[in-house]
Amino acid sequence: MNRSGKLKLSSSELDLDRPNIEDYLPSGSSVQHERQGKLRLCDLLDISPSLSEAAGAIVDDSFTRCFKSNPPEPWNWNVYLFPLWCCGLVIRYLIIFPIRILVLTFGWIIFLSCFIPVHCLLKGNDDLRKKIERCLVEMMCSFFVASWTGVVKYHGPRPSVRPKQVFVANHTSMIDFIILEQMTAFAVIMQKHPGWVGLLQSTILESVGCIWFNRTEAKDREIVARKLREHVQGANNNPLLIFPEGTCVNNHYTVMFKKGAFELGCTVCPVAIKYNKIFVDAFWNSRQQSFTTHLLQLMTSWAVVCDVWYLEPQNLKPGETSIEFAERVRDIISHRAGLKKVPWDGYLKYSRPSPKHRESKQQNFAQSVLRRLEEK
Repeated sequence: MNRSGKLKLSSSELDLDRPNIEDYLPSGSSVQHERQGKLRLCDLLDISPSLSEAAGAIVDDSFTRCFKSNPPEPWNWNVYLFPLWCCGLVIRYLIIFPIRILVLTFGWIIFLSCFIPVHCLLKGNDDLRKKIERCLVEMMCSFFVASWTGVVKYHGPRPSVRPKQVFVANHTSMIDFIILEQMTAFAVIMQKHPGWVGLLQSTILESVGCIWFNRTEAKDREIVARKLREHVQGANNNPLLIFPEGTCVNNHYTVMFKKGAFELGCTVCPVAIKYNKIFVDAFWNSRQQSFTTHLLQLMTSWAVVCDVWYLEPQNLKPGETSIEFAERVRDIISHRAGLKKVPWDGYLKYSRPSPKHRESKQQNFAQSVLRRLEEK
């Protein structure tokens, strides 16, 4: 086949996947009943606003992949594996899950019976109270990890309490905080949550110096920035932990790091977290499930397996901006955890266009192309 024949074949193959523009036109349009000439590349290039919208659609597609759960492929739908899968289901839900509930309940009983008296009776001795509360929070987080049969391998030196340092990590789920907290009682920067999680934030976790914010409140940014600067200056404060992505990502990608953690004028200690999905996907899609449902999913799995790397501390280089510093640290974390970098802001996750808006854009695009055909 000659070259022109190949080009014609490729063009016909592409037509199979090309959307029908006339589907977006109002019924009764005169253009629907008339066959127009072929649309050339130069004609498309003249429709610059429409091409911009098309490019935006491509960007949106690559962006949403960062926040999608990839369910495992089914493996049990055959005669000899299905009975084994059913046995595993019975074991996980009727044997392992009740035991994990008992472990978590036992942990809460021990924790509350110690935390409440310490918090109320040692108010005059802040140093001793904070030290005991720090140990109790670490213990309770260990019970949480045990309730998932967590298999966590830590690499690198354990974090220590030092002034003018901040730890930054990639973010997959709220359990990132629990996994790191069982090793060291961090003071974390986190979105304020409703329900029982919000109750724990405003009572127990505030005792270790955690800072909460509401991303919908603009004034919270100034308050949080001031609290961060004050916290990193304290010699006896718990190490500060920040998830600079600002949202949960599915542990395949890293989105842009917010520069706030890199403008504090202190040492930044990167932490890389990588989950093994052999038993369960640890990604928390907060738009599709509550944190309670997410915990139940973890507690009914076989185990949660992950690796945590405490990487070499980094400092701002001469002539380096805070944005460049953030990108350099993101490179280090992404390389260590085997994650792909994407240049998107994670906060765009909370400002997606509505389906009606997308349909309106699609219809405008179709009409602009057909108007161009009519002019020809």
